Amino acid sequence: MKTKGTYFQNSKDKPIIYGEIEIYNNSSKRLRGEPLQDGIKSKTVLTGFCGTDFELMHMGMRGELLPKFPAGLNRLINGHEGVVFIPSENRFAIVLIRGGDSYDPTRYMDDETYFEYGCDQADGIMCYENFYNPDMLLHIPDKYIENGKIPLSIAKKLCFSDPYACMIFQLERMEDLGSAQNFRVELARNKCTQEEARKLAMKNIFNKVVIFGLGTTGMFIGDLIHRKYPDAKILFVARSSADTNKVKYALKKTNGIYVESKFNTNKELADCIKEKLNGKATAFIGVSGSNLEHKIAFEEDVLGNNGIYNSFSLGPVMDFKTMPFGFKNHLIFGSINFRQDHMEKAIELLCESDYDKVVELIDLEEVKRDPKSAYENKIYCKAAPMKTAAIWDYNYIDMDK
Repeated sequence: MKTKGTYFQNSKDKPIIYGEIEIYNNSSKRLRGEPLQDGIKSKTVLTGFCGTDFELMHMGMRGELLPKFPAGLNRLINGHEGVVFIPSENRFAIVLIRGGDSYDPTRYMDDETYFEYGCDQADGIMCYENFYNPDMLLHIPDKYIENGKIPLSIAKKLCFSDPYACMIFQLERMEDLGSAQNFRVELARNKCTQEEARKLAMKNIFNKVVIFGLGTTGMFIGDLIHRKYPDAKILFVARSSADTNKVKYALKKTNGIYVESKFNTNKELADCIKEKLNGKATAFIGVSGSNLEHKIAFEEDVLGNNGIYNSFSLGPVMDFKTMPFGFKNHLIFGSINFRQDHMEKAIELLCESDYDKVVELIDLEEVKRDPKSAYENKIYCKAAPMKTAAIWDYNYIDMDK
């Protein structure tokens, strides 16, 4: 079947273009042990643009996208954030992005495989219609749908389902690892039981948190940490001016503090961070996509002894000196995933949130005319809003709500 949308290809000059595309109803499975199923045709209603899209565009410019293409094709329809409508079921849905031949697609083993709609080996939602595994079309609660339409405010919020689910998973992983990393320290310090020590270690890993980068993922992990650990000191580092709306919004949401990355040297930036924190970080979360983040954490000594470094950025190449790394007992981990229960929880929390305030719409026609220019000069430029979204089908959206 033919449709129109945006897609990535390996090309220095035109890594992303808009045009007619042949789409295929390929059988897939959500998890290992489940049957292969044909997809269900769904119409795209609204899509959000993710930092992954921007990184994939640059991979296309470098000719590195071949492993990302669906089998037998030389292109990938991008997009994995947004709302779709299923005509055959007369309902709206959020597409669960990751599936495949694995028991847990967030932690797939060496003999297991995965796919991700719009990211890896499966076409995404930046097109007028496509086919998706029926078990991966998650329900939006009926109470938010009125007269067959979804309110614009709800659709905007739900374009965050993917990154918010990612951050629910990140919090879970940091709790698991923080507990294992430092419970023996708490045992020695507090002379308590191992169960009590693990609880203390889990909580204390969030005492002083640096979030390096203030896109949606940075704000969401700050939000989730603050919700569960209200005494956590959370410090954001980003390039944006402190008086921008997104910085003000994030600080209000998290009761956080902010450092604008505008110093002449890395040491000056690091010293400012440590001064604001009144010490070194217990956890450092890199979400900026910049090589600067790990240099600040390790070379400039911002991450304290026994601290956790959460690498959530796509693109940077990390390095560190093994001598101080070993003696300071740092733990580095990276895991860019989520499970279905994380996304279902994200849908629930987002519908009751005010995150639509940080989403701005771009006219789809502007994206169609020159997707690369729209990405570089509007959607991902320094002055861009926290989240940009585009409406693909106005027939399903209540623009007044």
